Amino acid sequence: MTNAAFSTPDDFEHYWTAVAEELASTPASPEVEAIPMRETDFATLYGVRLSSIGPYRLYGYLSIPKGTGPFPAIYWAPKYQSVLEIIPQGTENGTRSRFVTFSLAGRGQRNSDQPFAAMFPGLLTVDIDSKDSYVFRGIVADAIRGLEFVSAVDEVDSSSIVAIGNDVALQAVALAGKASHLVSTPALFFDTLALAGRTESYPLEEVNDYLRLHSCRSEQVAETLSYFDLRNFAPSVKAETLLMAGPAGSALGPEALPELASSIPGGADVYASRQSSYKDGLHQERWVASKLGFDGPIVPAHWR
Repeated sequence: MTNAAFSTPDDFEHYWTAVAEELASTPASPEVEAIPMRETDFATLYGVRLSSIGPYRLYGYLSIPKGTGPFPAIYWAPKYQSVLEIIPQGTENGTRSRFVTFSLAGRGQRNSDQPFAAMFPGLLTVDIDSKDSYVFRGIVADAIRGLEFVSAVDEVDSSSIVAIGNDVALQAVALAGKASHLVSTPALFFDTLALAGRTESYPLEEVNDYLRLHSCRSEQVAETLSYFDLRNFAPSVKAETLLMAGPAGSALGPEALPELASSIPGGADVYASRQSSYKDGLHQERWVASKLGFDGPIVPAHWR
């Protein structure tokens, strides 16, 4: 069930155009340095520093397969967690032999935590009462900058870029294009206030905590969130899309996402979580492999 009062702000496009213009005027100034201890027989790892709006300096991990490219790429957009991983926990390291991979820490996340170190929980509501200073305005810009960076890597096949993440991945792909495929797990910005009112689980409980302390700011919070609601971004997503829903019957289960899926041009595949990192991860890996024309995914031995 979604919020019947949902609407798009009149200046939604202007708001995000201003972010794009600010990002375009901020040189990325990339610094790329090899990390020899993480090199394998099949891939070389680099640490990457990039500038986003602010300006704010970001950090990411870039892995490039050895051999003759170009290679398809996987971009892991900034996550809602404190740590930055080379590849997500549970992902087979051999993935780095098939794909250029790039994982980016958004502002506040570890390795991108100077001068701002985010708290978890807590990041979701930093300056949430102001659409112009809300922290996720910057984090979405960070995600766009990362997507722009990986799409320009010489070894990358720009026609085969998979962006993976939560709401921020979908927002970045909608605003920047660049990705051919998208795997998004909505968690933060789908009908946020309505869903927060029906849960005590984090991260959405952060919104409830904030409004208990600042009930007089509820209108400002609602205004800010309207600029981030995934339903406003969906029509601009041109990538083939997989939406990873929660388990059936949950707040963000498959029953909640038909509107979002149908708003994406060409539709989107919706997968209901089996509440198993193995089953969910295997489905995602198989989806990516099939879309890019591989015989099968590269998965951990205990998944085979």
